[in-house]
Amino acid sequence: MRRDVLELRQFYASDLGRAARLMVGRKVVEAWGDAHGLDVLALGYATPFVASLAPAARRVVAGMPAQQGVEIWPAGQRNRSSLVGEDALPYANALFDRILLVHAVEESPDPIALLREVWRVLAPSGRVIVAVAARNGLWANSEKTPFGHGRPYTRSQLAELLREAELEPAGWTRALYVPPAGWLAGWAEGFEQAGSRLWPGFAGLVLMEAVKQTFAVKPKGVRARARVARPILVPAPGAQPVSQTPVRRQPLGPGGRKP
Repeated sequence: MRRDVLELRQFYASDLGRAARLMVGRKVVEAWGDAHGLDVLALGYATPFVASLAPAARRVVAGMPAQQGVEIWPAGQRNRSSLVGEDALPYANALFDRILLVHAVEESPDPIALLREVWRVLAPSGRVIVAVAARNGLWANSEKTPFGHGRPYTRSQLAELLREAELEPAGWTRALYVPPAGWLAGWAEGFEQAGSRLWPGFAGLVLMEAVKQTFAVKPKGVRARARVARPILVPAPGAQPVSQTPVRRQPLGPGGRKP
């Protein structure tokens, strides 16, 4: 069952949530830059991490699963968020250049169907980032944060999931080394710098980037009628076969009579 949108908003308004927003948002910018002139989709509850992309991107919209609920985003501006069905996103094919999924895959009842919809709305040259709770991280074991609910993944499990949805992993990274305790939020930057060097396997999140797999369509074979030459002269039905035994002719005598 998905976390309610009010619970998610409350978490990201806390000190620990702001630290998570900073650490993960930095990874997104490192991978995508400012997304200048691109169409971006924030799927799940990914709005805290795409606000920095909005000024340069051509379009940034948010799709929030119906079971989670939706909120008006961005606050005080024209709304860009909407409720979506996980297995039927209300967007045209190949519409988005970048798609970010946070709080989307772990609690989905059918993550393959969700990712195949992501494949459908992703442009052929587009890129997608999926952020999930790491199976061996502290955040997956803490129910006080939204990352402590649903199914956590290892890096290999997430890569396999993406490939099943015809998305080819192109790179990965980790984030959130700070323990999920509010009083440690002020030390998040120090944990992030030290954790990536000293204990990289204990990160709270795994972020994996993937691209859309496209395959050439092989033309199907078409049956063609072959012309078969038929003999012009065909023996009539019931006709006696002509003897092939050679007949010796006798010379004719005077007056055309046989001797």
